Amino acid sequence: MKSKKLQRVDFIFDCAGCEPIEVVKKALKMSREEVVSSIIESGLKGRGGAGFPTGMKWKFAKDEVADTKYVICNADEGEPGTFKDREILDVVPNKVLSGMAICAYAIGSKEGIIYLRGEYNFLLPKLNGQIDEFNNNLSKIGLDFAVSIRSGSGAYICGEETALFESMEGRRGEPRNKPPFPTKSGYNGKPTVINNVETLVYTAMIINMGVEEFKAVGTMDSRGSKVFSVSGDTPKAGIHELELGLNVADFVEEFGDGDTKAVQVGGASGHCVPRKLFKETIIGFEGIPTGGSMMIFNSTRSMFNVLNDYLEFFAEESCGQCTPCRIGTQQLIKGVEQVKRGEMQSEYLDQLIKLTETMKIASKCGLGQSVANSFSSIVTNFREEMIY
Repeated sequence: MKSKKLQRVDFIFDCAGCEPIEVVKKALKMSREEVVSSIIESGLKGRGGAGFPTGMKWKFAKDEVADTKYVICNADEGEPGTFKDREILDVVPNKVLSGMAICAYAIGSKEGIIYLRGEYNFLLPKLNGQIDEFNNNLSKIGLDFAVSIRSGSGAYICGEETALFESMEGRRGEPRNKPPFPTKSGYNGKPTVINNVETLVYTAMIINMGVEEFKAVGTMDSRGSKVFSVSGDTPKAGIHELELGLNVADFVEEFGDGDTKAVQVGGASGHCVPRKLFKETIIGFEGIPTGGSMMIFNSTRSMFNVLNDYLEFFAEESCGQCTPCRIGTQQLIKGVEQVKRGEMQSEYLDQLIKLTETMKIASKCGLGQSVANSFSSIVTNFREEMIY
């Protein structure tokens, strides 16, 4: 796989020539089928990390016959090291709202809801004012759609779409069985499109700039750009929008401190890339996808401590519904600590890796399934730091 050179992009935060209501008007001049086809043709994949084709999600919901449909913006940004959705909602919320309105027109929805992370409630006064203004403008252009906000309660698991629905419906946040999928039976049992904050902005940008301009950025498997939350041992911590398809080596050259030994791509649920794999690892759907978190570690950092922190986070945030995740996370913490203290031989780490593979298969949702990513990549590449 050939990687792209690091290229900065300014789609998300550039407001020149992109008035949100004007973009919605542009969409209204198209047929619903044309809007959906444009998003499909663009190759846009969900920017929350999972990477499901956005246009196909819209198509499935559009094709459902129902009296009520919903558009939900997942703003429950809880992945450690990720803070780009907060910035988007603070700086360009109208772009998010326009994406929601375009989706509503495409699928036939009259109600949109932003599920906002509880820790982001400080944004509410500003957001509510902008939503009221946006809703009024929509009524003026004849689109019967309105947006409101629901606040989360600080549960990481509610970033999972069906657990989010449970929370919105007033129940404990726990993942549902699939199928049925949200586009058939989502919020209140109705067809629902749920997209990440950043994904919705890109849908508006695609309608505004056109499919070809969007496809000119990125790679065949990873169209467009991505907003990254860069943190850790870096002189350039913050929000950076970059073209997808770059390799970790180029990323480190730009954002590292000259002593980078590892990059955690995708937060605690992502993969840890060691120095020896920087050049061959692509940041994108053909390599390692990410919801945005890029945590940089230099040689002063203990990767055992990093892993232990991740495991404690997972154990704390597990909803406890399924045994592989509830018990597995606790056993992993106990196991790595036993190896580190010399109570178990280093070979026991291989048994723990097998446990994570079982969790990947048997866990009900992405929390338990993703533990294997960070655990296996850190233990495999930094085994010497795990041993007594």
